[in-house]
Order: sequence, then structure tokens, then C-alpha cells
Amino acid sequence: MSRDYNVIIIGSGPAGFSCAMQSSKFDQQVLVVESHEDYLGGTWINTGTVPSKALREAAKTILEFNSQFGDHENKKPYERFRMTDLLQYKQEILEKENRKVKNDFINNKVDVARGFGRLKDEHTVEVETHLGTTETYSADYILLCTGSSPTEPETFEIDHNKILDYKSILDLTHIPRRLVVIGSSVSAFEYATIFAALGTHVTLLNEQQDYLPFLDLEIKDHFKKALDSRGISIKNNVSIQDVEFNALRNNTEVKFKDKSGNQQLQVIETEHVLYLGGRKPNVENLNLDKVGVRTDAGNFVIVDEAYKTTIDNIYAAGDVIGFPRLASASFTQGRLAACNMFSISSLEMPEQIPYGIYTIPEISNIGMTEQEAQATGLDITIGRAHFSEITKADMTNHSDGLLKLVFRTDTFKLLGVHILGDEAANLIHLGQSVMALDGDVRYFIQHVMNYPTLSEAYRIAAFNGVNRVYQNGVKYRNILGERDG
Repeated sequence: MSRDYNVIIIGSGPAGFSCAMQSSKFDQQVLVVESHEDYLGGTWINTGTVPSKALREAAKTILEFNSQFGDHENKKPYERFRMTDLLQYKQEILEKENRKVKNDFINNKVDVARGFGRLKDEHTVEVETHLGTTETYSADYILLCTGSSPTEPETFEIDHNKILDYKSILDLTHIPRRLVVIGSSVSAFEYATIFAALGTHVTLLNEQQDYLPFLDLEIKDHFKKALDSRGISIKNNVSIQDVEFNALRNNTEVKFKDKSGNQQLQVIETEHVLYLGGRKPNVENLNLDKVGVRTDAGNFVIVDEAYKTTIDNIYAAGDVIGFPRLASASFTQGRLAACNMFSISSLEMPEQIPYGIYTIPEISNIGMTEQEAQATGLDITIGRAHFSEITKADMTNHSDGLLKLVFRTDTFKLLGVHILGDEAANLIHLGQSVMALDGDVRYFIQHVMNYPTLSEAYRIAAFNGVNRVYQNGVKYRNILGERDG
């Protein structure tokens, strides 16, 4: 049966973009359905990853300048810089990335339909346009990659003026002097450190007992000290009672209770509140039940290892399928979905993928934490490199950091890498490559690295770990010899 397209992709975020690109390389006819009237890229480019990281880079530059050269006028960043200038920089990046996606679609002959897509049947998608009309398209395969959206707070409403969410925070016209961030997500900590770098007094209210529980405990401890040094106050295990604007005092009041304490009502006065709670998959208008696409208890679309849903020709990728909900992973998921659709041989998603947390300072990790490795019963050794030992870190005034290697004592096989510090998300890839090739820490000792660079931390950490093994009675010549030597 002849259909309009080989594949229809609902959503143009990382998963949708990469699926479209890969499918076009297979000489397939591709249609992307995008709900935004003007932009492409979904949350990835327009309200999530790209704009928040662009704002972070601007804040990081300001912080670096002040810390490296000093502020002789003794002014806070919010007294010297305008938020409109920072957001203009963010907007320029956003528009540049949009042009890239648009040009990639044009150059690869990918069609775009503007409107809200929903399934009509296994092979048909209806698109409700912004003009109110409905257009219908058919395809051999369909990819669902509609992403996710934030959940609403239960005890107050977001007015996008004093009480903000991840979208309206990017529309602020000034740098606030005080900000309360409600949430425990990665984004909550990223925004908390961004505004702290701009001189804002930040309080983070976490309704959970803990935060970032996947971090190695030593890295987490160093991160907490970094937050403390920047004046960020964290209150865990709280219950938000109400958030409202007090016109008489001209501020916003956040009322909360400590779940583990005496339940006494506490109040924080602030200029703005940023709510960054959980996220939910965007599936409510896709007609999944009508077609037979199943979801789990959290409404995330259920897929197999090929990203195929419970309907053979319908696939899903990205945030809409849940964990890990990373732009980096979504790019790979979309590409692999395209390969599986058209029976093209491809590698599977790696079992271990790096995580990047774009706080100030940055955090990245891959593999086992020290605690996870110990829980397996393995005999492990830890190698550490403090950024204060690295010449490049001294030059860039980023000496507050730690790179940590987790490896087996008997074989020196690298099990995990954990980094806190400048360029952590870039540095992690060297450790990732060694782990992917089943390598060990001797790689960092036996190979020459450019000097001065932050990558030198790997060599220092490897020597630190090897010395620990040597002190425990293993002959040094065996460590530096062949893998089985």
C-alpha cells in the first residue's frame, strides 16, 4: 500500500531531529510534525537545554571575571549587568540553533508540518494546524517523541510574574536580589547556581529527604561545600504550604514546614520564586489508547530495546519513554529507532552513558560510584586528583574541583569516573572512552597528555590510585606492565 511518507515523526526535539536525519540518510521520505508555530527543536532548543546552558555560560563568565580580576567597585553582578543583555545573548544562541535545525531539514529534504499531531490509526497521523484545520498524513512508521512537561505545584499557582517556571524564568527583565528555588531536580540546582553566580541570594527548598541521590557521596560532599561557599542555602524534606505575593511588603512569601521537625510554619521573603518540580510525559492528546500503544504507571510510553512500542510500526524515544531523560541520550535513541525501523544494522545504546550536570561548578559521571562498587563486593581502589594540583586550573582560577577514578585492585579495570569542577562534562569523555574499550587506569599513566590541560587530572588520579595499590603490597612493575603481567 502506498503511503505519504516512510516515517512520520511527532516532535522535533533531540530524538525527533536525529531520527529525521538518520532516516533521510537511508533515502526515506520523512515528515516532522512540530507543534510550535515558528520554532523547531522543542524544549531542547527553545525553553530547556540550550537557553538555560547559554544563560549559564554568561553567568559563569561574569563569575570568572570577578573572581580572577576582582571587583574593585565592590558591586554585585546585578548592579553591574542587565538581565536583558544576558537574555539577548541567550536569544541569539537560540535563534542560531533553530537555523541549524531548519537548514538541516531543508538540506536533507525533511518536510515539516506545523500543528498538534495525534494518532488516527497505526499508520495515520492527524495534524491540527494553528489555523484550526486538520490535515492527515500516512506513513509506514511513526515515531513518538513529544517530550515531557513540568508538573504543576499542588499548593500554589504559577503567575509567571513573581512565581516562575522553567519558561518564564527566561523572560525576567532584571537579575533578582533574592530567589527561592523549589525543587530537587538537576535543573533546580543548575538555576540555583546560575543566579548565585549573578549575585542573587538563593534558597533552595527541597520537598524530598535528599537530592541528587545518584552522585558519588564524596563528589556530593564537595558539591555541597561549593554551594555553601556561594551562599546557597538548602532546606531538605520540607512541605510547601503556600506561595503568595504580599503587596503591603512588596515581596513574595513562601510558607513551608519541616516534615522531620516540629511542623512549625516557616516563612521566607523573596523577590521571585522559581518552581522546578517533576516532569510528566506529553501523551495526553496522542490517542494512544485508541491505537493500542501502552504506557506504564507514570504514563511513559512502553518500548522494547529497539524503541518499538506495543504496536509494531510505532516507535517512541526521548523523554516520552522516561529514563534517562537526557538530551544526549535522546539523540542516540532517535537514531537507533530509525535504524531499527528500516532494518539497518546498528550498535545498541551503551549500557553506561555519561551524565552532565551544568551547575557552577560542573558535575559529570559515568559508571559505578565508590559506594556501588563496594556493594558488589569487589576489591576496589580509588584514585583522586584535586584541581588544586593542576596547573591549568590555577591559570583559569578553577582550582576547586575533584576527579575521582574507581577501579578494580586486581586488574586495574576502570569502573567509574566522577568529576566535580570546570569542564567536567567535557573531561568525562576520556574516561568514557577508556571504559568503553574495557581499559584500565594504566592508560592514563602510559600515555602522554598535553600540558597544561585539565585532562592532566586523569594522570594524577591514576598515579594516586596506583600508589595506593603499591602501598598495599602489589609490585609497581606489575602495575605498569602488561594487562595480565
